[in-house]
Amino acid sequence: MKKTRIAVLVSGGGTNLQALIDAEKSGILKSGEIVLVISSNPGAYALTRAANAGIPGYTASKKALGGQEAFEKEITRLLTENRIDLIVLAGFMSILSADFTSRYPRRIINVHPALIPSFCGKGFYGLHVHEAALAYGVKVTGATVHFVNEIPDGGEIIMQKAVNIRENDTPETLQKRVMRLAEWKILPLSVEKVSAEMANRE
Repeated sequence: MKKTRIAVLVSGGGTNLQALIDAEKSGILKSGEIVLVISSNPGAYALTRAANAGIPGYTASKKALGGQEAFEKEITRLLTENRIDLIVLAGFMSILSADFTSRYPRRIINVHPALIPSFCGKGFYGLHVHEAALAYGVKVTGATVHFVNEIPDGGEIIMQKAVNIRENDTPETLQKRVMRLAEWKILPLSVEKVSAEMANRE
């Protein structure tokens, strides 16, 4: 069976990328293969993780390329050259334009560190999400994997997992627990699910 060709877009440490690499090694991710990693940040440790796993890594920096249009053009070039079927945003800190996302309907997925529709949309990324959850006083948070469309965090939900909030939680402790108990579990499962559906369609 032909495997779905996956590109992972990253910006930082790459812990979700590592979860996907590990899932591919252990056979959880079997219908797809990670063939490309693109970072929006040249210093991202995620590129080291990619190199250690033997996956080609590239940088597309909005600043270096001189703006959104050139940035998206470079990403599109890399995706096309590598015949990418599925794009996974794993801690990718750059917003992609509606023009870009409309070119890849149901082919871009993202992991968000909250239970959408709570604490999502513009401005909700990284620690901000966990700060908002604690400030609001919710007792349960979690993570969501969803398809990406032109609305930030607005695409169809693929999978969710809940995580209980503890009384003494800080944004940092909550972030770590949501990653460990939710993101690193449902992202590989979601990527496998979508990869299998894509492979079966061909």
